[in-house]
Amino acid sequence: MKENLVSVIMPTYNCGKFIEETIKSVANQTYKNWELIIVDDCSKDNTEEIVNRYIERDSRIKYHRLETNQGAAVARTKAMKMARGSYMAFLDSDDLWKNDKLEKQINFMEENSYNFTCTAYEQIDENNNLLNKIIRPKIKADYNRILLDCPVGNSTVMYNVDKLGKFEVPNIRKRNDDALWLQILKKEKYIYGLNEILMQYRIRQNSISSNKLDLIKYHWQLYRQIEHLSIFRSVFHICWWGMIKVLHIKWN
Repeated sequence: MKENLVSVIMPTYNCGKFIEETIKSVANQTYKNWELIIVDDCSKDNTEEIVNRYIERDSRIKYHRLETNQGAAVARTKAMKMARGSYMAFLDSDDLWKNDKLEKQINFMEENSYNFTCTAYEQIDENNNLLNKIIRPKIKADYNRILLDCPVGNSTVMYNVDKLGKFEVPNIRKRNDDALWLQILKKEKYIYGLNEILMQYRIRQNSISSNKLDLIKYHWQLYRQIEHLSIFRSVFHICWWGMIKVLHIKWN
């Protein structure tokens, strides 16, 4: 049986320290019919040099450099427009996939007729040390559940392009991945979770996602500008997110 093509979407910016290992985690997949589309948001480090070395070895790897720095949302949308696959998977340029990630997730989707899925993942630091924290996905989650605290790891997500089509990532600096999942959930009722650790999420010092105060601003943009929630509902969701993320309250 012929394997469907999977398009791996990878925006990047100044990730020369990590991107080689990330590319290797794609190249080492047991599922072989993939294309890796890397869109560079005008990196100032050696990202392009590293990527070009791999392009010479593997024609499945594609690279596009934006003319100006425009943010991850624009880079992600560009990669999605370039994609040719029946499935689309997302991978940040500092995260890592387990070698059987694509194979297991596609089997999970095809055996259950799921169009939109994510998996469990574990956290690592900048030196690949395990941080002994595992994030498990919900069995299934709808739009309202994702809106609460988005219990989805970006680099675990895959969806069926043939069934759902292509989307444009809302152009906000952060939380644009959450905004994309919400868009998809307006078309597909649920995102289904595969409760197996298939990705390693890297925690980096001084990253945007590590600054909780800045994230409040980005959440406000998501709720008000993208999802057009009322002020009351937006405040509610920010307060709820704060309780979950800052006070470490668990919500099932």
